[in-house]
Amino acid sequence: MFLFLSIALVLVFIWIYFFIWSPNKADGWKLSTKPFPEAWRAVLRNEVVFYTALNESEKRKFELRVQEFLWNCKLVAVKTTIDDVDRLLVAASAVIPVFGFEDWRYADLNKVIIYPTTFNEKLETTGSGRRILGMVGNGPMEGKMILSKEALRIGFKNESDKKNTAIHEFVHLIDKRGGTIDGLPSVLMEKQYAIPWLDFINNKLEEIYTGESDINPYGGTNKAEFFSVVSEYFFERPKLLKRKHPELYAHLAYFFKQDMSARNLNPKIINIGRNSQCPCDSGRKYKRCCGIN
Repeated sequence: MFLFLSIALVLVFIWIYFFIWSPNKADGWKLSTKPFPEAWRAVLRNEVVFYTALNESEKRKFELRVQEFLWNCKLVAVKTTIDDVDRLLVAASAVIPVFGFEDWRYADLNKVIIYPTTFNEKLETTGSGRRILGMVGNGPMEGKMILSKEALRIGFKNESDKKNTAIHEFVHLIDKRGGTIDGLPSVLMEKQYAIPWLDFINNKLEEIYTGESDINPYGGTNKAEFFSVVSEYFFERPKLLKRKHPELYAHLAYFFKQDMSARNLNPKIINIGRNSQCPCDSGRKYKRCCGIN
């Protein structure tokens, strides 16, 4: 009887250890234990300028967080195919804006859905109204994100245009952690910082409305889009942002806990005419593809 009880207690302990307490889990987030594949490292070197600007210890940290993201978030292709480049670009987009936060977990995101190209509000990839490049889900789509494969690729292929759709959507997700996507990322700012930030946004929106700003006009849609658009600018062209919008740069450096202007970024510059072949490799002209947005 004593032996039976001892065995039962051991089995209970093992079950608790591996399925409830397990040291490889942090709030449901699985921690990576495998070495980072050298082939993946080569993709990051070739495709992600942010990664190449890191020192060696930061690169190891970035790799670990990329690997953990891919362990915890499922990537699904719809009407297209995805490879390791696509997976690593999605993961890099997730890690870049939260790289300054040691313990950040995308615990509320379980799936990233990759569409081949633009889609409409009904999530259709054919027909009219297909102008959406990315979306953070709500309601039935809660816990999911949709990204255009074309937009994902071009966001990293041309790092000089102040645009990166995937980073844009992950910033929305960070913003949403506060409850709503409203341009007030409560997880990034102190409460007393909210009102000055709102006043500052209103002034910057006015500059966009009057055509006095080099910020993407889409940022003038609302405060939430403004926050994501200027975050793209911050991570893609930080030195230019700091020179043209020093106060905005200071706000974002404070929010993200990163001094991006100190990074030795060497962005790939692509000059694209409206009739040029789109750099996302779709085979279509830029004005008929990513340029339509």
